Amino acid sequence: MSAVEIAALIAAGAFVLLVLLLAIPLLKLGRTLDAATEAIKTANDGTDPLLVNANQTITHVNTQLERVDGITANAQAVSGNVSALSSVFTATLGGPLVKTAALSYGVSKAIKARRKKKEAKAARPGRRRKQ
Repeated sequence: MSAVEIAALIAAGAFVLLVLLLAIPLLKLGRTLDAATEAIKTANDGTDPLLVNANQTITHVNTQLERVDGITANAQAVSGNVSALSSVFTATLGGPLVKTAALSYGVSKAIKARRKKKEAKAARPGRRRKQ
């Protein structure tokens, strides 16, 4: 064997050792990629039912929002009717009720003033009451 053949054998051995050392990380990387692929596949399989349920929930929420919109419109109509009714009541009965209240207040004040006047006359000294 010549020196060139021995150098070629040493270079071949070093190359085999290098390939073996690089093969171990490549095998580990392959397993990691397989695990990642499996995880993605599992997540994808679990996402479909989740998205279907989310879609059903959104549909249900939209239905409820439409109902709430109808209820809000009805409540607005009722408040408008109540406002109109109170306006009609005020216009129809408000004026006479205010006048009646003012009349009763005035009559009450007049009766109280008359009573005080009679009591003051009766309480004056030097005057006698007729019996």
